[in-house]
Amino acid sequence: MAQPSEPLIVDVEASGFGGHSYPIEIGLALEDGSKFCTLIAPAPDWTHWDDEAEQVHRVSRDILETYGKPLREVALFLNEILAGKTVYTDGWVVDKPWLTTLFHAANVQMDFTVSSLEMILSPAQMAVWHETKDRVLDEMELKRHRASYDALVIQETYKRTLT
Repeated sequence: MAQPSEPLIVDVEASGFGGHSYPIEIGLALEDGSKFCTLIAPAPDWTHWDDEAEQVHRVSRDILETYGKPLREVALFLNEILAGKTVYTDGWVVDKPWLTTLFHAANVQMDFTVSSLEMILSPAQMAVWHETKDRVLDEMELKRHRASYDALVIQETYKRTLT
């Protein structure tokens, strides 16, 4: 697979760490270096909540219910900006199911592909990934663990490991 110079990156924050968790925030780092982030209002039957996960992402269920966007609105917007494209994640085993949960609950077909970041990483990139990501985190001094910032860190790490 050809390596993109600036891959689309997605990161998903969730209500917990287990199988009953659901997406609460979607973050994107786009090809032009801009980022997108939105909170997601929980579906009525999405009731699982993990206090440990809340401590990590610092988003309460009350905040989601107040500021979260409707499921369908989020799914349609993601389709609009990602249609026909591949978006990469460093947490495919959790991010892909959470995105599937979102689209299923919104009754919208996903018009883009979600792939593991490892699919476009060379062995040389993998060898320096963690140390490079640590440097990026130190340099960016991001204080919040939020989806769009995480996506931006992954995208920047990818770019720096291309050399």
